[in-house]
Amino acid sequence: MGSDVRVNKTDTESRFKAKLLSPAKPEKGSDWVFVVLPKTASEKLPRRGRTTVDGTINGFPFQATLEPDGQLSHWLKVEKDLCESAGVKAGDLVTLEITPTKPEPEPEVPKDLLQALAACPEAKEVWDGTTTIARLDWVHWIESAKQLKTRENRIDSACSMLASGKRRVCCFDQSGYYSKSLRAPKATE
Repeated sequence: MGSDVRVNKTDTESRFKAKLLSPAKPEKGSDWVFVVLPKTASEKLPRRGRTTVDGTINGFPFQATLEPDGQLSHWLKVEKDLCESAGVKAGDLVTLEITPTKPEPEPEVPKDLLQALAACPEAKEVWDGTTTIARLDWVHWIESAKQLKTRENRIDSACSMLASGKRRVCCFDQSGYYSKSLRAPKATE
């Protein structure tokens, strides 16, 4: 007889208070705030890289993908519409409850990557046979490029690696801890 292992929701659920921070360098035309998760909350998540959670902010439900902060924790971008719906703003102390979304939803695949995969049937076949987490990591690796040329090179490399049968992106630190390529935004003072 096999044993039935179940994860209790409270084993992965976190409840904490945090201050909503304004980014020091927001993107043009965007209005959002963010929260850096306490390490204790992040440690309950299944991975140090991008992770989708179901949660509430002051009791208002949301689903979002947490980003790695480069310190083995995560940060949450809170878009303007969620702030308005939850009745919160930058500087507010909010109560957050989060739990990992099961199963992890499929990542939104960037158009340029979709076009490249469509042009390389061997790569597309391997892509379609990978796991959701593997596809999430491929997308994250491509989207974390800071310059257009780097992004284009990563898409070319992804197609080459996938076409050769490689199912996971190598040499990419999803947490940003070792490469320092991923960080939470800096907050305004």
